[in-house]
Amino acid sequence: MTSLSESAMARPGRVMWAAGLASLLMIVLVAVPSLFAVPVLQGLKVDTDPENMLAADEPVRVFHDRMQAEFSLHDLIVVGVVQEDGPNGVFNPQTLGEVRELAQFAETLRWDEDGKAAGVVAADIIAPGNVDNIEQAGAGSVSFEWLMPRAPQTQAEALAVRDKALAIPMLSDTLVSGDGRALALYIPIREKDDSYRVASKLRERIVQFDSQADYHITGLPIAQDQFGVEMFKQMAISAPAAMLLILVLMWVFFRNLNLVLAPMVVALVSVTGAMGLLIATGNTVHIMSSMIPIFVMPIAVLDAVHILSDFYDRYPALRDRRQTLRHVMDELWRPMLFTTLTTCAGFASLALTPIPPVQVFGLFVAIGVFLAWLCTVTLVPAYIMLMPERAFANFGAAGTDPNAADAGDHGLLARFLLRLGDFAYRRAKLVLALFLVALGVAGYGISQIRINDNPVKWFSSDHEIRVADRALNERFGGTYMAYLSLSPTEPRTVESVRADLAGRLETLDTAPARTLLDTLPAADAADGPDALLDALGDTVAERQESATDAAWPAWEAVAMAIESARQAGDTFKQPEVLRYVAALQDHLRETGLVGKSNAVTDIVKTVHRELLLGDEDEFRIPDSARAVAQTLITFQNSHRPQDLFKLVTPDYRRANVWLQLPSGDNTHMRQVVDEVEAFMADNPLPVALDHDWFGLTYINTVWQQKMVAGMAKSLAGGFVAVLLLMTLLFRSPSWGLLSMVPLSITIAFIYGVIGLIGKDYDMPVAVLSSLSLGLAVDYAIHFVVRSREIHARVGNWPATVPQAFGEPARAIARNVIVIGAGFLPLLLAPLVPYQTVGVFISAILVTAGIATLLGLPALITIFRPLLFKERAPQTTTGRMS
Repeated sequence: MTSLSESAMARPGRVMWAAGLASLLMIVLVAVPSLFAVPVLQGLKVDTDPENMLAADEPVRVFHDRMQAEFSLHDLIVVGVVQEDGPNGVFNPQTLGEVRELAQFAETLRWDEDGKAAGVVAADIIAPGNVDNIEQAGAGSVSFEWLMPRAPQTQAEALAVRDKALAIPMLSDTLVSGDGRALALYIPIREKDDSYRVASKLRERIVQFDSQADYHITGLPIAQDQFGVEMFKQMAISAPAAMLLILVLMWVFFRNLNLVLAPMVVALVSVTGAMGLLIATGNTVHIMSSMIPIFVMPIAVLDAVHILSDFYDRYPALRDRRQTLRHVMDELWRPMLFTTLTTCAGFASLALTPIPPVQVFGLFVAIGVFLAWLCTVTLVPAYIMLMPERAFANFGAAGTDPNAADAGDHGLLARFLLRLGDFAYRRAKLVLALFLVALGVAGYGISQIRINDNPVKWFSSDHEIRVADRALNERFGGTYMAYLSLSPTEPRTVESVRADLAGRLETLDTAPARTLLDTLPAADAADGPDALLDALGDTVAERQESATDAAWPAWEAVAMAIESARQAGDTFKQPEVLRYVAALQDHLRETGLVGKSNAVTDIVKTVHRELLLGDEDEFRIPDSARAVAQTLITFQNSHRPQDLFKLVTPDYRRANVWLQLPSGDNTHMRQVVDEVEAFMADNPLPVALDHDWFGLTYINTVWQQKMVAGMAKSLAGGFVAVLLLMTLLFRSPSWGLLSMVPLSITIAFIYGVIGLIGKDYDMPVAVLSSLSLGLAVDYAIHFVVRSREIHARVGNWPATVPQAFGEPARAIARNVIVIGAGFLPLLLAPLVPYQTVGVFISAILVTAGIATLLGLPALITIFRPLLFKERAPQTTTGRMS
């Protein structure tokens, strides 16, 4: 170092010119690749569909897609119309006229996209002018007329619309609120990412209305799509605001604006490079990957702040940038390298999760962290060397020797840290006891954690989507849709049909029955069971035509047996099966978890009632399959016969129970699933039925369960990887374990607090465990590495403590303050995940800092005989002995 300084003094011009050229070249080499990432960012594709949290071949996704296709179902936008003034709410001519106009306008929101139909599925809109009123039209006859064929002209006509809708179970609490004062329109869309465009067009039309009604638009598709739009606004506002505050705080510490721009450049290059590579490799920007900048930025700044802090403390003693940087980099290269490796290991461990977007998130955050390290160790020193010498005229902390115990003692932060170190050393057992108590409380808090998520709650409570969610779910059955599929366990095969029919014929024990029984094994069944029954039916019809009057009734009985065998295969025409489904619906409604359910049972009971002159006692399942079939055939004469086949397949072998839930919380959905399981366990099925779930609300619970299990596996894997790296770094299992203490305390504390305050364990909270791995272990590595280096120089721990709480502790404290406070602007974001990240990044940094600066020295003090081979203490100028 001395010879370098003398050479520099002898040839200052040549050395500075060479240093400047090398520094400029380094900056170009680092910065230019990031410029190529900017055009790539123009081609980004956004994906806000939580379904894609699961792999495309995940069974629940495959089943969901198959069921949606089989029942011709689409995701729904819900438009609620509420009017508080007036005795009848929205049921007045003016408001109903607007509702009709809005529904007709919604029918026009269709377009072609890449050669495919997009937008609204007009034929399936549920609105007063698009659904039937079902009424009796004389004995054995039912009338199907549009519920609201035109806008009401009088108050009486408006009230008639309400009363007719409330009399139809499929519409009550779905189309019309139970109190008869509000309406809801259900607008199906072909793809979830059509929802924001459709909703925007609907809002444009709504603002033209003059009534006093309030219009609310909600539903999972619109929440997910709108989140995608708003998350980019947050990326453009909150992240720069956070970085601006970090810049200001660094200026407060280092008092050199040009110098503190270097970490900003590092963060910019790291984020741009990571996001550019993400998009260049064909990945979409998902809800998870949209947070990559938020996670990369604090980590990108960490190492740069360590360099600036050490440089700030050492420069006044040396007054030579090159020498100072050599000292700084000699001390920091190992801890910076290993903090980078441990942080990359923590985020790369997310590859162990079964959630593809989380895997992508972890991989590219790790890439961003590596880019940040590369930029920090190259660009920051080069940047400093390119700055003019006059910029450092009054730069640096007061003091002459940064290794001295009183170095930098002039500042409030320095004095506080020296006292903190003294307290941790002298009261080590008390500190340890306090941490153990805190861990006990945190353990209790962790036991109270509730695993839950709801995409609608990603918005702040006063957001229009949250307001709409509350308004509609208080009045209607629910805006969260889940679907229960029921189907026979045993497939309907030729063999099963032959066996069933044979049993029926044997029961008849007549000559015609025995004749058909003899021909049954040879009957043609190449085209399946229905073809078999058709062929046998034709045979019997021919025999009936030539039968004597005496034999005719026996052949008629055989024909009836064939028809019964056919209907037996129509599982959801069987009265006992339908009664079971109706009982399940009643049970779910009584639990309060399900606001409303619709099934084929509701169609059957409603039509049966109207066929029998509207007698309320006949609102029931008929006693025979033939009578059930009559109600279903009757309904197919309505204006919307397709509605039947959204609840049952045309072969009546699979039924769909449409549930409307007043809450989209995953815990709520799981309770519904548990209630169905309990009901089926307590009430034997009339026939063996399989049941399975589909729908967005259910899919959300599946991916969250997988995420929780995957994050636990990831955290464990990351913890082990970091422990191994620590052991390798310090070449000691004891020091490796010790360095994991701040990390363990931070994770326990953060998740303990989450449990204690009742915060749901949702997607952002789950991912923060990886950030804890990266940030918490960073401080521990820096403190332990620097403390061990100081101890090797001074020979004993009492003399080490005041020096460790000099520059090393100041660098850590500055990091905590700068990054912790810097991300508080995220609290102003209207999107809850960003608020969560802002709060918990700050909490993680503060907790990790306290655990490092208070817990580590206390533990080292208690266990120093196992950690050090010490020389006898010598007289020092520090406070400790």
